[in-house]
Amino acid sequence: MGNLIGDTFKDAINAVRRRPAEVAVPTDAAAASFDALTSKLDYLDPADIRRVRDAYRFADEAHLGQYRTSGEPYITHPIAVAGLCAEWKLDAQAIMAALMHDAMEDCGITKTELIERFGAPTAELVDGLTKLDKLQFSTREESQAESFRKMLLAMARDVRVILIKLADRLHNMRTMESVAVDKRMRIARETLDIYAPIAHRLGLNQTYRQLQELSFQHLRPWRYNALSKAVFKARGNRRDLVERIQRDVEKSFTQAKLKVQVYGREKTLFSIYGKMRSKHLSFAQVSDIFGFRIVVATLPECYLALGVLHQLYKPLPGRFKDYIAIPKANGYQSLHTTLVSPLGTAVEFQIRTEPMHAVAEKGIAAHWMYKTKRNGPQHAQEAQRLGAMWLQSLIDIQDETRDASEFLEHVKIDLFPDAVYVFTPKSKILALPRGATPVDFAYAIHSDVGDHCVAAKVNGEPVALRTELRSGDVVDIVIAPGARPNPGWLNFVRTGRARSKIRHHLKTMEQEESQDLGAKMLAQALRAEGMAMPQDDSPGALSPVWPALLRWSGNRSREELLTDIGVGRKIASIVAKRMARLLTERGVRPDAVTLTLGRYGADEATPSQGMVLIDGSEGVSIQLASCCRPIPGDSILGYLGRGEGLQIHTADCAVGKRLLGRDSEDGLSVDWAEQPTRAFETGIALLLKNGKGVLAEVATAVAAAEADITHIDMGDQAASETAELKLLLAVRDRLHLADVMRTLKRSAAVLRISRIKP
Repeated sequence: MGNLIGDTFKDAINAVRRRPAEVAVPTDAAAASFDALTSKLDYLDPADIRRVRDAYRFADEAHLGQYRTSGEPYITHPIAVAGLCAEWKLDAQAIMAALMHDAMEDCGITKTELIERFGAPTAELVDGLTKLDKLQFSTREESQAESFRKMLLAMARDVRVILIKLADRLHNMRTMESVAVDKRMRIARETLDIYAPIAHRLGLNQTYRQLQELSFQHLRPWRYNALSKAVFKARGNRRDLVERIQRDVEKSFTQAKLKVQVYGREKTLFSIYGKMRSKHLSFAQVSDIFGFRIVVATLPECYLALGVLHQLYKPLPGRFKDYIAIPKANGYQSLHTTLVSPLGTAVEFQIRTEPMHAVAEKGIAAHWMYKTKRNGPQHAQEAQRLGAMWLQSLIDIQDETRDASEFLEHVKIDLFPDAVYVFTPKSKILALPRGATPVDFAYAIHSDVGDHCVAAKVNGEPVALRTELRSGDVVDIVIAPGARPNPGWLNFVRTGRARSKIRHHLKTMEQEESQDLGAKMLAQALRAEGMAMPQDDSPGALSPVWPALLRWSGNRSREELLTDIGVGRKIASIVAKRMARLLTERGVRPDAVTLTLGRYGADEATPSQGMVLIDGSEGVSIQLASCCRPIPGDSILGYLGRGEGLQIHTADCAVGKRLLGRDSEDGLSVDWAEQPTRAFETGIALLLKNGKGVLAEVATAVAAAEADITHIDMGDQAASETAELKLLLAVRDRLHLADVMRTLKRSAAVLRISRIKP
């Protein structure tokens, strides 16, 4: 059997002088000189090392006279960051960028200077790492979000950007003792929320664990120290058990003639703390603090090693996971099994090959470690492919999201670490965040599939679109060409991609509808001035009317102005008066016929008169008020709320009257179209005689009248001889509602019935 390598339990037990469960941190004295960095660059050729040395001299000169909060020369930080990048075997350009990553931000060096001295690729890396603090933002959060967006998009173009940034953050976290407490807490929280999940998403598990541990140490110092002492004590208490398990494992593999390497593994304090919180356990109840990692030569030997372990100790049912057959979303592969030790405690074993181990610890960075080797291991290439897929998704989200804070929100959602693994009908595996739904699945396949999704089947059975998917589910999406995303989907989708696609589609729909509505309103208001709307191809003097109007309104385009009118940000009558003045200056005179149409067009139920017709196909720019719930046949009025779009109320609705009374300029002529495209919701109140089967009787009567019940409210009153019931019904129009109410009145259980009004 091979020698034991890594942190064996003997090492952990005998390291009494070392602070328990502490992340190993190299001293800054060793990192302070370039010679210490040079010793890590032996994988580069001499020409590249000379270029790195030039970058060091440039950075050293740029940072001359600058010091860290601890009092050390500032150059010690870039050298340490470059050293961490060298451990990942990054290329010379990345090492150079690591040495100069603060040069543009802190030393006034320009991107042009870097391009001339070190070439465009290195300058692009440095620029991607530079924050946007030099620009003016209204809030710190806005500045931070925009800087993140810049970095993440640079990372999507070149993953080396985030690898350097993670090395930068890791060294900063290791050296924060002299930083003010409030700043330390803010940086630690930011690290835990953003940088640690990014490291995990890219498979950099070693970096991920260290960032978590250091963040925990700064955010919860009292809990960190208490758990440190508890784990240190547990090491001593369990020394005999750990040594016995290790002897048994070594002996079993020797007898099986299987050459393996055994690594000792100890849970991080942060993961112990997380388990205690999530499962409400005391420290004594956390059983799997210690574990083993078995590294074998080939993939088949992983399963042979699993058999050896299962013959040695009994496995715990339900605790076996095969991440080799189905890798995690970040490319991680291993067999996980939990066994019952001789004293009844649970011990976890992870089994993997050497290349799998490299990917498990270094993730996407393993790509560079194997880059120089011909036909490098497939595991590193797969990690690179999966990382590239996620990075591409960042660009897709950016395409639909212009707001930096919203972009960051979407990215945070996608950094959710847990995953479920589901299958397409053609057996392709997709990894989605835990809690993902068929809508997330549809958008993961293609944005068109998500936009036109109407139903889903899971394992052959129809399910609701908000159903949470489980690992192993086979998901089939049903689409319809005319379907559009539902705003309600935003309440349950889990992936940033789905959320950004839905929001983008809704915003586009809203803009198109608001633009059409604004055009109708402006045309109607302009007719009241006795003039017609000038067109694009208007001759001579009329052609500059639109540019002049846009200069006055402050809008960038005609479409933007019409949208502002449609959502109520600008008043149509005021814009029309300005346009009428501009037309008058160009020789246009009010026309008596047009003026008459503008004044009396409200009685004409045709779109040409500027009347807004409601047929049920409207989207978010036109809303039927929930206070009175108008339906076709009701007399209605329109109110244009500021930035809220057009609200439709019944003519006798007290809320609508009050709104119009406050500002009559916001009123708009509206009427029902001759042929509505859907059913409309309205409410009725019933007083019922209590008894068995009354609710079923009511439902049967509604169904007999060809209406649907969309909501039932029975209140919370105590049982008595009578009961009040409120129903939300979907009906075609007033005549259909009257038919439903007549049908209900025939029931002996119905004592009184009325339509609900505000």
